[in-house]
Amino acid sequence: MELVNAERGKVGCSPVKVNTALTGAAQKHSEDMAASGTMSHTGSDGSSPADRITRAGYSWSTYGENVAHGYSTPEQVMAGWMGSPGHKKNILNCSFKEIGVGLAQPGHYWTQDFGTAR
Repeated sequence: MELVNAERGKVGCSPVKVNTALTGAAQKHSEDMAASGTMSHTGSDGSSPADRITRAGYSWSTYGENVAHGYSTPEQVMAGWMGSPGHKKNILNCSFKEIGVGLAQPGHYWTQDFGTAR
């Protein structure tokens, strides 16, 4: 979250705050990707990010998700995301107010779930 907020601050976005429901959704998705050995926005049960965030109890008006695999540190995964236009767009989306982050092994499967509650 600190790395995300540092990037957001550079473009004038407000910092995001940790949300426990988003954190739960992100962690479960990272664990699911690690168990299946597949990096995807689609869960092994066919779920979308919206499905997982809603199932975790987050009532959203907008959301976004970043996933990654193989980066061993938060600094490395953030550099990868900031080098990718779509991922960077989520990180720098000033409409997002909250975040949850998940990391699972083996393989360093990362998930960032962003949201703004209703």
